[in-house]
Formats: sequence, C-alpha cells, structure tokens
Amino acid sequence: MKTLFIFILVLNSCLFSQIDSLLLQKIDSLNKQLQEFEHRLDIIEKLTDDVLFFHRLSDICTIDKVFIYGPPNANVRDTTKIGWNNPVRFWSYVFIPKKINKKKKHPLLVFVHGGVHSNFSTYNTHILREMILQGYVVVAPEYRGSTGYGKNFYELIDYGGREIDDADASRKYVIENYPFVDSNRVGIVGWSHGGMIAIMCLFFYPQNYKVGFAGVPVSDLVKRIGYHGKKYEKYFSAAYHIGQTLEENPNEYRRRSPVSHAHKLTKPVLINTNTNDDDVYATEVLQLVEALKQAGKEFQFDLYENLPGGHGFDRIDTKLARQIRFKMYSFLAHYLKPSFIFRTAEELSNAAYPGMK
Repeated sequence: MKTLFIFILVLNSCLFSQIDSLLLQKIDSLNKQLQEFEHRLDIIEKLTDDVLFFHRLSDICTIDKVFIYGPPNANVRDTTKIGWNNPVRFWSYVFIPKKINKKKKHPLLVFVHGGVHSNFSTYNTHILREMILQGYVVVAPEYRGSTGYGKNFYELIDYGGREIDDADASRKYVIENYPFVDSNRVGIVGWSHGGMIAIMCLFFYPQNYKVGFAGVPVSDLVKRIGYHGKKYEKYFSAAYHIGQTLEENPNEYRRRSPVSHAHKLTKPVLINTNTNDDDVYATEVLQLVEALKQAGKEFQFDLYENLPGGHGFDRIDTKLARQIRFKMYSFLAHYLKPSFIFRTAEELSNAAYPGMK
C-alpha cells in the first residue's frame, strides 16, 4: 500500500511537471507573439507620424525620407549566412528650407534622436521649425535599433557603436547628393542618447563637423546602469546586442561611453544639463565635463538648476525653453553662419510660431 501511494505521488509529480512545462512554453510563445504585435504597432505609429511631418512642416520646407546605408551589423552571430557582411540599410529624413537660395551654399545640421530604442518623431517639430527658418538644411537619421521599422531592425541596435557611423553616414549622404549644402559648415545636435551620439561623432569624426551641441547627454553607461538598475541593463545585455552584463564585461560598456573618449575632443561643443533630470542624472553629465577638463579641452557647459521639464527642460514649448534653445542656436550660428540669423529669442519665436504674434 505504501509503495502504491509513493507511486501515485511520483506519477502526479510527473504530470504536474509536464503541465508546468507546457504552460511555460505557451507563455513564452504568447510573449513572443506580443512582441511581434508591438513591433507591428510601432510600424503603424511611424507611418502615421510621417504623415504628420508633412502636414506640420510643408509650409516652410520640403521633406524627403531617403533609404541609405551604414556599416555592416556589428553583432552578427552566424558568419556562414549569405550577406552577413552587407551594409545595414536605414532611413533618414531630409528637411530643406523653401526660402533658401539653392544657387548658394548652406549649412547642414545632423539632428540625432534619443532613446535606447526610439525614433525621430513629430515631437521634434517645433525645434525643426526653428532650425529650418534660420536656413539650415537638416538631416535626421533613423539609425540601427530605431523603432517603427520592425523586429529585425530593432535588434540591429549597437548603442555607442555603429549607430555613430550611421549618423555620420547621413551627413555624408546629404553632402554628396545636395550640391547647395556646404561640407565645411556641418553641425551635429542631439539630446539624451542623441546628445551622446552627437558628441561621439565629434570624438570619432572631427574632420566632418564644425561644431556640436549635446543636450543632457548619456555620458557613462557604467554609472547609468548603476542608478537605473538591472531592468535597464537588459537593453544592453540582450543576446542580439552586447550579450554580456556590465559585471561580465565592464570594458565594453566603458568603450561605448563618451566619458572614456573625452581626450579626443578637438571641435567646439556646447553641453547642458538640468539638476532635476530624472533620466540622465546631472552627476553623470558632470563626470563627462570633469573628464574634458582633465584632458585640457575647451568647451561650453551650462548647468541649469531644477528647471521645469526635467529631462526635456529645453525641448518643451515654453518661453523659457525657447530662450535656452536660442542660446544653443547662437552658439551654432557663430560657427555655421546660417542665412537668417535672428537677433533675439522673440524674433525667432515670432517667425517659427506666427500664431504667437
């Protein structure tokens, strides 16, 4: 009787084990389906947002969306597959002011979007209006890892790696294809992760840029993962990305951090941050600033105290934010000499936002 009882317990245990295994497989399958569905929704959102770009900016510029390429995938696992070393193809937006004289040369701004996984959206419309009305041609790369282009492109992410090359490839494309753009007057701007890519382009491609702006730039992945935790780290340790945690390969995370390359700066750059930024902490940006100082580099830096908007304090639509952006534009204009230089933030606001007059 005792033996029979034990046999029944073992049998039940095996059955429950099988059920648990099947249940886990089903959950895993549903999670994968959900991820695929989310990517499809991202594609729909991106297509919808592209329509809004044309609607909101067509009064002041012509817009193109071009399909170009950067270096091959940095994270290839199977080098036996055909085409494994092909260039990565990606989209870039090109915004050309309607009022510029195309018989003359005009400056170019490379405008890099932020986010570990994000895209260049109509969130930037107001800033684009300000840039375009000064006479800047603007190119905005949807570098590898951007959202809205499906799962495969999403998993091409190379944070602090070849995404930098993609940003520079967008600059190269415009220079080669638009004869009215001056290759000697190119600036690069970005906020957050975009600010990180902007300053990394200055570090690695200094010959291609005259000046740069890095707003609240991600500066040190080691420090950043320390305060954002393991959930944030998963973006980087994913098998299709770095494939290792910070603890397993700290040098790889340092390699992808601007603070490790501060000694390479040779071009003017304006950096800013806000003390109440709850995304890229001011202490992280200050670490980059200190590294630049230690390397004897000349640059401009603005530390703002607890301004409304936190991480996006100078990107929102307030009068104060426009005044801070005007300071950035004045810095860029000193080196890039755009066709239409506004003397005050109010002049720029009246041009970019005619309803405010």
